Amino acid sequence: MSTKYIFVTGGVTSSLGKGIISASLAKLLQARGYSVTIQKLDPYINVDPGTLNPYEHGECFVTDDGAETDLDLGHYERFLNTPTSQANNVTTGKVYQTVINKERKGDYLGKTVQVIPHITDEIKRSITRLGNLGTYDVVITEIGGTVGDIESLPYIEAVRQFRYEQGPGNSLVIHLTLIPYLSAAGELKTKPTQHSVKTLQSQGIQPDILVCRSEYHLSEGQKKKIALFCNINDDSVIESLDAETIYDVPLMMQEQKLDTVVLNKLNLERRDEPDLTTWNEFLKRYKNPKRTVRIALVGKYVELPDAYKSIQEGLVHAGVANEAAIDVVSIHSEELNDENVHTALEGMQGIIVAPGFGRRGIEGKISAIRYAREQRIPFFGICLGMQCSVIEFARNVLHLEGANSSEMDENTPHPVIDMMEEQKAIKNLGGTMRLGAYTCEIKDETLAHGVYGRTEISERHRHRYEFNNAYLEQFDSAGMKGTGINPETGLVEIVEIPDHPFFFGVQFHPEYRSTVANPHPAFVNFIGAVVKEQEAVVVE
Repeated sequence: MSTKYIFVTGGVTSSLGKGIISASLAKLLQARGYSVTIQKLDPYINVDPGTLNPYEHGECFVTDDGAETDLDLGHYERFLNTPTSQANNVTTGKVYQTVINKERKGDYLGKTVQVIPHITDEIKRSITRLGNLGTYDVVITEIGGTVGDIESLPYIEAVRQFRYEQGPGNSLVIHLTLIPYLSAAGELKTKPTQHSVKTLQSQGIQPDILVCRSEYHLSEGQKKKIALFCNINDDSVIESLDAETIYDVPLMMQEQKLDTVVLNKLNLERRDEPDLTTWNEFLKRYKNPKRTVRIALVGKYVELPDAYKSIQEGLVHAGVANEAAIDVVSIHSEELNDENVHTALEGMQGIIVAPGFGRRGIEGKISAIRYAREQRIPFFGICLGMQCSVIEFARNVLHLEGANSSEMDENTPHPVIDMMEEQKAIKNLGGTMRLGAYTCEIKDETLAHGVYGRTEISERHRHRYEFNNAYLEQFDSAGMKGTGINPETGLVEIVEIPDHPFFFGVQFHPEYRSTVANPHPAFVNFIGAVVKEQEAVVVE
């Protein structure tokens, strides 16, 4: 069977949830036995989101092969439980960079390089890269931005050409749009959707399916009106109401028969009904927790929930595994210090210190970690959170005055976190980063071994500075153990304090690996330790 292609566009407004709709449809097709992957085409000119401010773009998601990608790829992995790669995220910057490099090498034989055909051809090559692997029955391509944006025009044109070249029955376009409710008039308005579809039609694309986001149910009359004026079949108008949780959306789309309509239009056999047993069990446990635990998420981008999206979702998965609802309390590290930390963190049953870059908010993170260590509150430090736990221990247990990371203080007398010598000569920001999956060997009879249940793991990294092994013996003697080691470099990947209910710091990003089907063991064990401490207090 040749690969089928589905394109998901958005209209009327941004942030309608194209990524969730794409992931939900993919989940339904996967549950019917089809092999599916999803890619994101992003219109911005950055080559990747690696240098984008989290306040502007949310978190940067990292794949096994070291690609810094859009956070929507996190949704794809969490829903499908299959890894993505750099081929799953394409940006305008990456497309133009490729075309310009080819032009410089003379690949275009002196021709004038233009948006059409050279940019659109490169976009089409990006679209088919996953399909040509022969691994996937269906490739879903989400196009970022909103139809009508100048930035997205080359992508829309590339899709128009691609559909013509593929022929009928091999691709379709799903247009996600908004049906706003005007409270003054007391009714839903379909006109914005009609205009959005007309814009798409004017660019040469007739959508096959409309998914209509709305706060209220669409009547059959409204659906027929939309179908008539947007030139699609009645059964191709799909209602998408606001959901209690993103994990409800696949079931809502199944109820609306989105997957059935897609299979019909792509001439794919129905096979069996989607097997969503595991998914339904997850939702049942999620909505019927036996307890609630309060977790402090200490970071410096907490105003924007998407900045720590994968951590938030990793906590959801771990909560379900422990039959616990997670009450995440976001705490800005810039507002914390040794004087107010007791008040700010009082009542918290677990503390996560989040990743990040730069010195802003560092001292607040260190104060939070000291509080967690001294008050014996379960603690989980991720990337910079782990590094801050090393700095805190160096200052307050080893009494190394002025101990710091050389990232924060180039002149620190005790660079317990430092850049390795081979990295210092590299000037390009991305070049000094350790990105993607690396192996870590775990020592026997440690908390890390108990968490993972094995002695070798692979986790994704995104960082520049490392634990300074010159201090490892001092840390080990004083009670902070390096229990996970990179076998190639000897660098410390995991630190823990055995004499503590749960004190666990990791240099990598376990949140990138947590999915609905496979909650990450580090998150599961962290929440498990919180629940255990909570139950111990109740017994006392």
